[in-house]
Amino acid sequence: MVGSIYWTAVTYGAVTVMQVVGHKEGLDVMERADPLFLLIGLPTIPVMLILGKMIRWEDYVLRLWRKYSNKLQILNSIFPGIGCPVPRIPAEANPLADHVSATRILCGALVFPTIATIVGKLMFSSVNSNLQRTILGGIAFVAIKGAFKVYFKQQQYLRQAHRKILNFPEVDEASA
Repeated sequence: MVGSIYWTAVTYGAVTVMQVVGHKEGLDVMERADPLFLLIGLPTIPVMLILGKMIRWEDYVLRLWRKYSNKLQILNSIFPGIGCPVPRIPAEANPLADHVSATRILCGALVFPTIATIVGKLMFSSVNSNLQRTILGGIAFVAIKGAFKVYFKQQQYLRQAHRKILNFPEVDEASA
């Protein structure tokens, strides 16, 4: 079982190198590399992708946004209502309570190099190096997706801060 997981990780690492660098260049790099380095380095690629996907950097940006948004007037012009004080502060959700399934993390992490390659080809076609184009595509994808996620979480926070609990109007049984 461990052997099959290891060789699957090695194969995935090799395919990722060829996809990110380019098929021919990737084969050349791997043929020139030390075999011991390949046997240790290639399986770390999927492991690092999964660990990287588990970092919740958007939460840190959101905390900074909430802390300093009233001091940055440019945010108020872009996103109205952000620097305004909220009537009440909603309970902070425990990051561990916000479960993201292991399947979602695994699939998102393993498909990331493909998405980075596609975004790089679409947005940075003028860059000649496949590796640089893919890195730029990955950075652009993570930044754009993160910005949407931070904005969405901030809107949820504001919605919860401004919600009010109203009394339920009682209806007479005779008139109903």
